[in-house]
Amino acid sequence: FHSSAPWLRRQDYMELANSLEEIYVQNFGESILYLWVEKIREVLMEKAQSSDTEPDIKKTSEEVDEGDGDDFLLDYQPVQEDPIKILDFITSENQEVDEELPSIRHGNPITDRRSTFQAHLAPVVTPRQVKRVLEKLYENKKIASATHNIYAYRIYCEDKQTFLQDCEDDGETAAGGRLLHLMQILNVHNVLVVVSRWYGGILLGPDRFKHINNCARNVLVE
Repeated sequence: FHSSAPWLRRQDYMELANSLEEIYVQNFGESILYLWVEKIREVLMEKAQSSDTEPDIKKTSEEVDEGDGDDFLLDYQPVQEDPIKILDFITSENQEVDEELPSIRHGNPITDRRSTFQAHLAPVVTPRQVKRVLEKLYENKKIASATHNIYAYRIYCEDKQTFLQDCEDDGETAAGGRLLHLMQILNVHNVLVVVSRWYGGILLGPDRFKHINNCARNVLVE
């Protein structure tokens, strides 16, 4: 691979190049494009924050740490309201019939330092189905008690040839936007992905975003 960043100091450029090479070696034979994108995002955020004189924005995540790169690259603005209420508003104009509850798949959990992550997936073609799947998931006491239930969905509207998409952080700042970004990169549509995280009391830092996206990618591949 070839990288070019003339605006970076030589030392910063070499550190980034070495990091990309290390990711390649650690994940030999696997898809690494998204991991590289996330690493470059992290570097860009560190550069932006080092020159940022604006006051810090209060985060709502369980984990508060520097260098996460949470507020910069994605246009998505976190929704503060109850996601079920938001979907009630979206679907209120079309109340003809209750649509069938889609089948829900549950991915294999990932545990790291007592925190556990698990992805859930359902095929959806309308916002009402998104709402129904979320309600069904929250009926499970274990899922409902998760520290965060991050989700994103993409629905392709053939008549308008556009995507209806949205995401929810559920307190894990920018995690929903990152999840939606992953789905855009993979070019998936007509699907809802929810990632539950049960916080184990030990801060994971940026690793938590890696686990969230790995869970989601695994269940999408399956």
